[in-house]
Amino acid sequence: MENANIYVQLIGIPYNITSKFQVGGIFPFKFITPNGTQTTGGFSDMIVFAKYQLYKKDETAKTFRVLANIKQSFPTGKTTSVPPIGSGIYQTYIGLIIGKISTDVGVYGDFGYNITSNKTTDNFLYNFSIGIPLLPQKYPQKQINSYLEFNGNYLINSKIHTFFISPGLQFIPGRRILFETSFQIPVLHENVTTNKTNYMVLLGTRFLLN
Repeated sequence: MENANIYVQLIGIPYNITSKFQVGGIFPFKFITPNGTQTTGGFSDMIVFAKYQLYKKDETAKTFRVLANIKQSFPTGKTTSVPPIGSGIYQTYIGLIIGKISTDVGVYGDFGYNITSNKTTDNFLYNFSIGIPLLPQKYPQKQINSYLEFNGNYLINSKIHTFFISPGLQFIPGRRILFETSFQIPVLHENVTTNKTNYMVLLGTRFLLN
């Protein structure tokens, strides 16, 4: 960001209760280094979530799915540090995930409303992405997918709108692990006058255990 560097390490653990219902937790560790000062860090706000498949239509080499998505954030991060590493508020997110995937292209959408406590402003979040496989489909699975994502956040009361374009890559060397990265570029910081985001780099990996 303009006035600081921020590093967040997320550890997410999802668990499939049934083929349609998934629950899990996200455990974030956040480290903030303001320009010219020391780093403040530690455990930030914990999130628990649940996803339920509302609709699925499978066809030859393609599928269409709609899921309900609920997330609850708890103010577990410190707010007494300077700068704080927690928000100090409860947040409840209710949204829909929509995906249409084929062997040629994948189209995804994630739209939802975030309800906050302590008279802070609610916000509307939306994410849209297009994924294109770069290698022929084969088994055992080995694939590289390219993505172009669009990420938006609109704060209701303060009427602040931010919008990012995020190109990315995903590498799947087998059925149990994948690696992914993206570079988020801000294209809209409407009504944001201080501490704007210059860019974000995301690196991640996922493991499948069963």
